[in-house]
Amino acid sequence: MEFKITNKAKTLTLALVVIGVVFTAIGVIINMDDALISRRILGSTLVSSFFFFSIGLGALFFLALAYATETGSYALVKRLIEGIAGFLPYGIGLMVLIFIVITVMDGGHIYIWMDPKVVAHDEIIEAKSVYLNKAFWWLRTLIYLATYYIFWIGFRRRSLEEDRIGGTEIHFKNYKKGALFLVFFAVFSSMSSWDWLMSIDVHWFSTLFGWYVFAGMWCSAMVVLVLLALYLKKLGYLPKVNESHIHDIGKWTFATSFLWSYLWFSQYMLIWYANIPEETVYHLARIEHFKVLYFTMFLINFAFPMLLLMSRDAKRHAGILTIVGLIILTGHWLDVYLMVAPGTLGQNADIGLIEIGTALLLAGVFIRIVLVNLTKAPLTPVNHPFLDESIHHEI
Repeated sequence: MEFKITNKAKTLTLALVVIGVVFTAIGVIINMDDALISRRILGSTLVSSFFFFSIGLGALFFLALAYATETGSYALVKRLIEGIAGFLPYGIGLMVLIFIVITVMDGGHIYIWMDPKVVAHDEIIEAKSVYLNKAFWWLRTLIYLATYYIFWIGFRRRSLEEDRIGGTEIHFKNYKKGALFLVFFAVFSSMSSWDWLMSIDVHWFSTLFGWYVFAGMWCSAMVVLVLLALYLKKLGYLPKVNESHIHDIGKWTFATSFLWSYLWFSQYMLIWYANIPEETVYHLARIEHFKVLYFTMFLINFAFPMLLLMSRDAKRHAGILTIVGLIILTGHWLDVYLMVAPGTLGQNADIGLIEIGTALLLAGVFIRIVLVNLTKAPLTPVNHPFLDESIHHEI
């Protein structure tokens, strides 16, 4: 069945974009005299750009994981995963654009290690300059993004080709490419999080940080996947996607929420227990000035999935999954915000019209692109070798 975007969806996405633009513009006008305005605009754009980019990347990871593990039950929702991952090229464009602006501004007070004046008077940053310098950082960034794009294009091309040709040859190519992507992703997802997020707090580092960012990325992608499946089911699409498929994605949402919570606690607890000033500085900056927001974000991302998605019935209930999913997405956006804002604005960081407007604007763009992606191919991959297994999936 071919998917067509409803007028309501078009209106919603347009409304989000318009409201986002209006909020951002009003926020800029109100704070025009603020000396930190440029830093705030760059920071909020980086937060939302990375957040939605990471959802697309998380979906690509999950697609590769399904191929590499030959998980048959996901054949019926494979096009949904591809639709979400299809935001990746646009997300890459957004990331490159914001990085260009930041680089031209010598870091724009986001990456202070890009500013020669700061480096000249900071021995710690100077000692890291072999790794943290513009040329090498851009080289790594382009390698990460090019790798993600090449794998995405390959998966999408072979998926559409499989619809036309059938057989198992293309499936086994995807199996090999999926395993290969996971190898690259294991390295690049951590390294890119160091380069793009951890280097904002350039004096601090954590060996768990890459895994922590990855867990948030994966959880957010699972939430979007289950919300998208429920939305399409409500419209009458995906008639063969049953409660067991929804339950499976709900379990992934539940499990990845616990993975994120475990890594958050592990990183926090080890640093708290060791109590080494060079390590505690990261958490102290957030606890001293953003205590309520910091721990509220943790409770949102941990407590809501634990309390509301624990039971089997909850993972099959559209209403509960929708409410919890939207709460989790908000929580993980706050997580990215708290990784960026305190390091760029310090105690002056605040969630206002600029931050909300940027998030709504990119949310509208993200939703519209994902829905458009779904119109470009049948929602059910007709010649997937595990299609019959997926149709009869029951747990």
